[in-house]
Amino acid sequence: MRWDVPDVARDIVRDLVVVFTEDADWHTRTLRRALEREGLRVLVLSLNDCGFAIGETPHGLLLPGLDGRLPAAAFVRVIAKGTTEQITMRLGVLHALRELGVKVMNDARAIERCVDKSMTSFLIARAGLPTPRTFVREDPAAMQALIDSAPGDTVLKPLFGAQGKGLRRLGPRELLPDAAKVGGVYYLQEFVEGLQHDGLYQDWRVFVVGSRAVAAMVRRSERWITNIHQGADGEPASLEGPAAEMAVAATAAVGADYAGVDLIQEADGVFTVLEVNSMPAWKGLQKTTDTNVAAAMACHLVDCLQPAPAA
Repeated sequence: MRWDVPDVARDIVRDLVVVFTEDADWHTRTLRRALEREGLRVLVLSLNDCGFAIGETPHGLLLPGLDGRLPAAAFVRVIAKGTTEQITMRLGVLHALRELGVKVMNDARAIERCVDKSMTSFLIARAGLPTPRTFVREDPAAMQALIDSAPGDTVLKPLFGAQGKGLRRLGPRELLPDAAKVGGVYYLQEFVEGLQHDGLYQDWRVFVVGSRAVAAMVRRSERWITNIHQGADGEPASLEGPAAEMAVAATAAVGADYAGVDLIQEADGVFTVLEVNSMPAWKGLQKTTDTNVAAAMACHLVDCLQPAPAA
């Protein structure tokens, strides 16, 4: 059967933004207020409740509460855990929204690149940015051989993970866990000691929005895992200089509109990019700095919705 392709532009509600999340938490409430202050209406949805309705709706998507229309933009705050099939379908909805002309922050491509730490590391290195030596394979014997021959410690990370959960620091010749405990994939990254401050481990979190660093902090902890969620303390950091510049470049490398970028400064003063998070929390950063992070994201989204100037 041949389908007529409708002009969906007329179905876009120009002042409506959908926020995809799973909980009306502090982040969602803060973002909603910021968007509303910019004159936008906000509809909060779960991607779990969305889907495809090809041949039923004008655009082929099922978006509860929109009566067959499309939002001008969508902001992705959280995608719930699920089976491979569920995650694929939810990302498919985000891909489809982009194809229909809806501005998606961050879009499915950026999320896919950042959720998969191996692709993040590849793209960071591909962009010429300093990042630790990284090996990702399914072969336990080959990866154990790397540990056995490593001159120093190695960090084992879950391929999909956030907030410092599931990280393990392995010494030379220390045994790797069974493959089943890491989802069948070993992601190994050389441990970077980094400069310490009064005996504390430290790294940097820089929040990038629309190609500029809008907030930054140094995180310090007695433990080598320095996430605020894991009990580290934060201190405001400069938005000028190499850390901010490298964070902006790393965000561009993964194609994200906004991101939380983790960096560490080595003994020679050079910053190294550790991770890029495409769905970052910012509550700890908000408590540490004077920047209204949600307002910066809302302002960037409004700028993206402005019509391009005539040639």
